[in-house]
Amino acid sequence: MLIRSWDRGAEPEWRRWLAAGRDFGLLAANGGPGRGPVLVPTHFLLDADQGEIVLHLATPNPFWAAVRADPEVTLAVTDDYAFAPGHWRGDPGTPTSYYASVQFSCTAETVEDPAGKAEILNRQLAHFQPETPQTRVVPGGEPFGRLLPGIRGLRLTVREVRAKFKYDDKKPVELQYALAGLVAGRGRGLDAGVSAQLRRRAALRGGPPATDGGGCPAG
Repeated sequence: MLIRSWDRGAEPEWRRWLAAGRDFGLLAANGGPGRGPVLVPTHFLLDADQGEIVLHLATPNPFWAAVRADPEVTLAVTDDYAFAPGHWRGDPGTPTSYYASVQFSCTAETVEDPAGKAEILNRQLAHFQPETPQTRVVPGGEPFGRLLPGIRGLRLTVREVRAKFKYDDKKPVELQYALAGLVAGRGRGLDAGVSAQLRRRAALRGGPPATDGGGCPAG
């Protein structure tokens, strides 16, 4: 992922962006000689302070063979994306894509033991299903303990984070706000989130205060 100086995402920015409910990404492992990468769409749980990501996958998933061969993996999260027509953007009138993306380069550790798998599942349940605190996984216990052989846990140690917020920060602030209005007026797909990001990034550059509406306030 190419990151220019003007669209680099700082750590407080990407942390807030992810914390606003963005906990589903694309996990990639090397597929070995003559094969493409193994890609797995998955929910995950990030502990940014500890530099750790945990998740689980079904035991038959082809990801496991790939990660045994090479434990270096990438997890990517992309959202708030839209196409920007060239005639909206001023000279030279070239179209572009707006998007936010955070990519984690990680070292993967497979978790096989029942207690370790249950610990990961319970952390995920507490995050994704907090309304049922009584629902917990106990090895050997009902109703989920007997299902543990059907999954493996995955613990990712984060080595590098690369974040990009591509919203025309190289353009004048006034044009960036105008683009936000044009995208909002179009009103399709993820345009509302993209418009909010354009306003937020413009505000960070010295424009009027703005809030992106998605848990990522200006500043």
